[in-house]
Order: sequence, then structure tokens, then C-alpha cells
Amino acid sequence: MARPYNPRPKQFVFAVGDGNDQQVSVGDPQEAYVAFSAFFRDRDADTYTIIDEPSGQSLVLMPGQGVISRINGAGQPRSEYLQVDRPNRYLPSAMLFFENGFSGLDRFGQWFSDLADLDASPETRGAARAATFRTEAAAIEEVARIWADSGCVDPSDQYYVFFDSHDVDDDRAERAELLKLIGFLGIERVEAPAEAAGGEVWVRTDTRLDVECARWS
Repeated sequence: MARPYNPRPKQFVFAVGDGNDQQVSVGDPQEAYVAFSAFFRDRDADTYTIIDEPSGQSLVLMPGQGVISRINGAGQPRSEYLQVDRPNRYLPSAMLFFENGFSGLDRFGQWFSDLADLDASPETRGAARAATFRTEAAAIEEVARIWADSGCVDPSDQYYVFFDSHDVDDDRAERAELLKLIGFLGIERVEAPAEAAGGEVWVRTDTRLDVECARWS
């Protein structure tokens, strides 16, 4: 659940492991994002960490490994890892963290609790992620999350298009996950039009998807 917006200044620590940590006090998420964007672009590091000490939460960007980690150290400690397939994903993840902390990244991609899981092929990761959704409601929500990230509705209103305008080499893990989930849900996949990008996945509209995608859009 998203944390309620608190207008009081918030403090974050930005670090790259060289001992020259930067402490900032900001009034809102946008101000935090602007400050971190400058910090990120002014340094050439393998790891960038954002620490929200009062909440016990952190976000770790690891461009050198192509990984993002989110950490919730409060209560029951929890760390999760995300494989990054596009360089332009790092700063948006920071904005989501500034807005709603650990939970703000729930819909950002395929999170795994073990860093070693990211060593598997994208197809293996996608299948493993799909296997964690054992109920129809959870699977529908995950399909809608994938669609909300890069999908659209065909102008005819007959099809949901996933990975709109994406190449077949993009989003391999999420595509593998999606195909497993639509099979589990019995959603009909159709052949994409000849002019569609190679990575697009087209499915017929489904009342379950209509409801959930409307909530995520």
C-alpha cells in the first residue's frame, strides 16, 4: 500500500561507496528526484545507493551489473532484485522510490528474492516468476501490470497489445512470463498483424483483463 504523502521535509542519503555521501533534505519527491539525477549523472560508479534512514528502506542501482535492488530493513527485513534490460530504467526507479518507498516499485518489473536467480536465462526467469502466481486473481493482476508498463488496446477494441512497438529481443523475461500466465488463465493469444513489431503479443479482450487493466492504467 502506498504511504500517505507527508509534506514535511524528508532526508535521504546518496552514496556510491567512496565515502563522500551526500545528505539531502527535500520537500517532495520531485525535488528528491532532481537532486539524485544530478548526483547520478555527475558520477561514474558501479553502484548508487539511496537510503531513507527513518523508514529503514534503500534502493541500490547497479549499472555495472544491470541490476536494481530494493531493501526494506524495517520489521521483517526483505531484499529483492530486478534485472535491468534498458539503461533508462534506473532514474524512473528512483522516482518511484522517492514517491512511495519500497512498495512504490511493486509494478516496476520482475523482482526476485535471490540475486543468483538473475543469472538464469530471461526465459527461465520469466517461467519461474509466472509459477509464483497460483490464483486467477494474482495472475490477472500480474498480466495487467505487464500490460500497463508497455501495452495498449488495439483501435478496434478487440485486442490487448503487450510490448507495443518493442523488438523481439526486448523484454524477454516478461514476455516468457506473460505467455505462461495467459496460458494459465486461458486467455486467447492471436497472431499479430504483419505490420506489428516483432516483440508484440496480442490477445483477445477478456472481461477479467478489462477490469484489472482499467485499474492499472
